[in-house]
Amino acid sequence: MGENKQRMLAGDWYLPDDPELAADSERRFALCAAYNANGGAASADRAGILAELLGSVGADVRIRPPFQCDFGSHIRIGAGTFVNFGAVFLDIAPITIGADCQIGPNVQLLTASHELDARRRREGWEKGDPITMGDNVWLGGGVIVCPGVTIGDDTVVGAGAVVTKDLPAGVLAVGNPARVVRTLT
Repeated sequence: MGENKQRMLAGDWYLPDDPELAADSERRFALCAAYNANGGAASADRAGILAELLGSVGADVRIRPPFQCDFGSHIRIGAGTFVNFGAVFLDIAPITIGADCQIGPNVQLLTASHELDARRRREGWEKGDPITMGDNVWLGGGVIVCPGVTIGDDTVVGAGAVVTKDLPAGVLAVGNPARVVRTLT
């Protein structure tokens, strides 16, 4: 494993313009293209593509195309989770999604961060922080989850919210930035 990939996986600053990372990205591109093109294919065929694309995928996971990700291999999805159309999961760091989650259309899970220093940003430096979602989380349509966020079990995030900080279990959060508005029973 090359230095840039090691740095990326460790959550350190790295340069993504690397032949090894490009090869990983090409693998992902081909698998996402096959998955998205086979929207009407038998569920066994689609499940096989997901099993090859993702790091792990539980039983009865459904992802409606189109679906896009950076690598796929850093994504883990628990059993019974549903992901609606237009999901974008930028997985330069791990994305872990619990069981029985509901993810609305056009949701973005973004683990990537770019350098604030203008010179280093022009040079292409980036890093990632993992995203973790507990079981039975519901993300409404258009939700954006930012790098390093953890969302607790049974939490609901309202449509269009931007989650910039951790959310505890069993709450309703809305807005930009997302804020807890009440506890759920």
